[in-house]
Amino acid sequence: METRGFATFAPGDGGVAPLGVTVRPATDLDIPGILDINARAGRPANTAGSLALAIEDPGRLVVVANASGGMAGWAKTHYWDHPDAAAPSGHYLGGVTVLPEDRRRGVATALTDARLDWIWQRSDAAWYVVNVDNLPSIALHRRWGFSEAARAPQFHTTQFTGGVGLLMKAERAAACLPHRNGPEGEHG
Repeated sequence: METRGFATFAPGDGGVAPLGVTVRPATDLDIPGILDINARAGRPANTAGSLALAIEDPGRLVVVANASGGMAGWAKTHYWDHPDAAAPSGHYLGGVTVLPEDRRRGVATALTDARLDWIWQRSDAAWYVVNVDNLPSIALHRRWGFSEAARAPQFHTTQFTGGVGLLMKAERAAACLPHRNGPEGEHG
């Protein structure tokens, strides 16, 4: 069962074999598949127009993960050119969404590796915001050294269900260490 569109937190739930995942930049042709993944995962709907703008923006990265059965997940980055209270300007990981049947099989890890590789080419720090209740995401991102930098009801344009969100930060030097968890720690 999912909570608020988040995967159920099940640490060590790695009983399913990892998928062979390939990650590539998204194109406009991927938009219907991305929208389908969001719907099947119970995530808030993006619009085709907002996805097209993100895909075309050279300051952002939108990636899709393909596995044996086709598109298994997608993710994006944001760049904020101005600070907003506790949230600084910089490169942020956006949402990562994985089909429910493909969770805990390495998809979110592959999508996050690709986005962080892209960010590290541009910055020494990466940020992301997350609902305090999204334990699977928080646990997943620890492997890259993300830690809490602030708590607030809103960071930039993201408001949090339940009223509390976390601003998380990782630095390139810490993130480049070998992953602390294998696929069995996969949460996305």
